[in-house]
Amino acid sequence: MQLFEKGSSKRVRAMGFTDSQFDIIATLGNTPGMTCKDLGDKTLITKGTLTGVLDRLEAKGLIQRERGEDRRQLWVKLTPAGEESFAKAFPIVVTGGRQVFEDYQTEDFDALETQLQKLKATLAKSLEQEP
Repeated sequence: MQLFEKGSSKRVRAMGFTDSQFDIIATLGNTPGMTCKDLGDKTLITKGTLTGVLDRLEAKGLIQRERGEDRRQLWVKLTPAGEESFAKAFPIVVTGGRQVFEDYQTEDFDALETQLQKLKATLAKSLEQEP
């Protein structure tokens, strides 16, 4: 997973984003926007980190923040420039990820999934046995 992330990160950085910034752009893409809480949940970026990433994306003109009807909720959505960045960057990152696995067949993915499920079960069992 770390090696896959390294390759993906190279593509993301070549487009001028940090991994966290691209995560936000990709999550907001093709949506009308979402609350900061939902965005944090979907990206797994911590609240403290999320604020800084949003600040930098807003400074680049890629997102905008608005108060919802409930003044406690802060909505985040892509600006037209953010939508354009998403439309350019997302296919490049996805295509790059697909190319990594171009030699894999359905059977390869099935075998990999079986082995990963076995590993998950083994690790979960070991956690249950620890004091």
